[in-house]
Amino acid sequence: MPRLIRAYVRSVDKISDYVGYLAASLIFFMGATLLLDAVTRNVLNIPVHWAIELTQFTLAAYYFMGGPITLKNNSHVRMDLWYANLSDRGKAKMDLVTVWCMIFYLGVMLVGSISSLQYAIQTNEKRFSMWNPSVIPIKALLTVCLVLMLLQAFALVFKHIATLRGKSL
Repeated sequence: MPRLIRAYVRSVDKISDYVGYLAASLIFFMGATLLLDAVTRNVLNIPVHWAIELTQFTLAAYYFMGGPITLKNNSHVRMDLWYANLSDRGKAKMDLVTVWCMIFYLGVMLVGSISSLQYAIQTNEKRFSMWNPSVIPIKALLTVCLVLMLLQAFALVFKHIATLRGKSL
């Protein structure tokens, strides 16, 4: 494979790792937020109304940010009825076909997320709750993570082509 493609795959894999490890650290933040909510609500009898909603936003960020590393590490769920019995070249052929379906899906999702983000910015969209936070940051994160997933999907295309050629990236 050309040097530029190898550099692209290495760079996207590195970014996916970084974002994935950052996402994994969000678990500790969610745990601390829920612990704070439990203590203030049950021990101090002073409910913190924003804690649960902040945890929900953090969980969404965790989910979005975990997508690229899941693709990179081939950790996603798949139907192994036929796939498990295929050779490495057979798996690469099947993955090369299915990755284009995923790219189409991610492209449609990206268009929708951009539209949703634009609407949120134009209307200064907020959640209807006591805390009333803006949804712009989480929608922006969704858009960025979809771009990262698309970049990782194209890196997978290059990896599958390399496998079919008998090489690895």
